[in-house]
Amino acid sequence: MIALFAALALSASPMQDSDDPAVAAGVVLDRMHEAASRADGDAYFDLFTPDARFIGTDATERWSLAEFRAYATPFFSRGKGWTYRPHDRVATLAPGDCRCIVWFDELLDNDAYGLTRGSGVLRLTDEGWKIEQYVLSFTVPNDKAKGVVGLIAEGSAD
Repeated sequence: MIALFAALALSASPMQDSDDPAVAAGVVLDRMHEAASRADGDAYFDLFTPDARFIGTDATERWSLAEFRAYATPFFSRGKGWTYRPHDRVATLAPGDCRCIVWFDELLDNDAYGLTRGSGVLRLTDEGWKIEQYVLSFTVPNDKAKGVVGLIAEGSAD
């Protein structure tokens, strides 16, 4: 009996175990980052809703899930994922009775880009918590913002 209980406990999904939607959503986000780091496209894209959006750092990067999959699949197919190490995550359950929407923001460390930020929305679906929108952005210290804006403006004249 103890072995059966242990097997059931090990096979249970942490998303289903938590009564706290913010904690459960954090598990999904951790799985997303792990799958991207392993270049596991199937696991990665399974964590998104079918109508999800991914918004990247470039102003042109507003992708539907299908568009983002088409962009990322060649990288994943060659074993080239991306590694962002999340920390300082804040997840908030939307008010109301549905308990089905969580929004979040998190700081991310990346070897190439340094400190970045991820933010977005997760929705509770019949399959569990899924990412509805993910936004990746660069963090720009306020005292550096004018210089960064100036560099961007210089490049837009091309």
